[in-house]
Amino acid sequence: MLKQRLITAAILIPLIIWVLLATSTQVLVGIMSIFVLIGAWEWAALCGWQTKLTRSFYVALVGLILLASYWFQHYIIYSLIIAGVWWLVALYWTWQYQQQHDLLPTNPMVKALLGIVILVPAWIALLLLREHYSGQWVLFLFVLIWAADSGAYFAGKKWGKTKLADKVSPGKTLEGVSGALFMGLAIALGYALFQSISLLFILLCLLTILVSILGDLLESMFKRQMGIKDSGNILPGHGGVLDRIDSLTSAAPIFVGGLILFF
Repeated sequence: MLKQRLITAAILIPLIIWVLLATSTQVLVGIMSIFVLIGAWEWAALCGWQTKLTRSFYVALVGLILLASYWFQHYIIYSLIIAGVWWLVALYWTWQYQQQHDLLPTNPMVKALLGIVILVPAWIALLLLREHYSGQWVLFLFVLIWAADSGAYFAGKKWGKTKLADKVSPGKTLEGVSGALFMGLAIALGYALFQSISLLFILLCLLTILVSILGDLLESMFKRQMGIKDSGNILPGHGGVLDRIDSLTSAAPIFVGGLILFF
């Protein structure tokens, strides 16, 4: 599994860096849209929709929302506020799930709406980050999440004993969270010194990492509800697209919203 993960990462990471730093915003939007639409296809399965027709309809709906968001960008800042409120709700649901009080909706239409609230604001946040800051900033966010994810994985494997939320995701530990924060702190400190940014930026990065873990936990709850391990199998060693972007869906709106508010 680790070998497959490394091979897939070795192929995707250089491609992502090239897209972020060497292509136009329109190309980046197109590629991000492809990932979001694949994520929507996988989310439709989490809603309980198994037929190609219903899943295709949902993907088309998400695609139309992305298109509308791109053309009416002066309104899309409000989606970050919606995302912030949503992830507070998600935090409460996760805490309740750990207490064995399952508040997750079972109605497919409600879950479909949640999928839009999860996927679209993250796409919008990355678009805003590229257009109003630069591709370098998008790359930093990706590296921050990748580093935190790697830190959590290896620290959890080496020292993990204390469960973070065993009812939600038995494999995650507090030692893994510490590894994520340590790696994220190293990346954030380096970038803050490079860009001459205040220490408040470090706190934003640490908050972003914590919220990224919440995104992972939320998807785990919905997968557990449907009795599946991975959202898909499109990425060898990584599962589906949702399994790779779940952390980013929560982290991106919070990070970009923090940048807009405080920097």
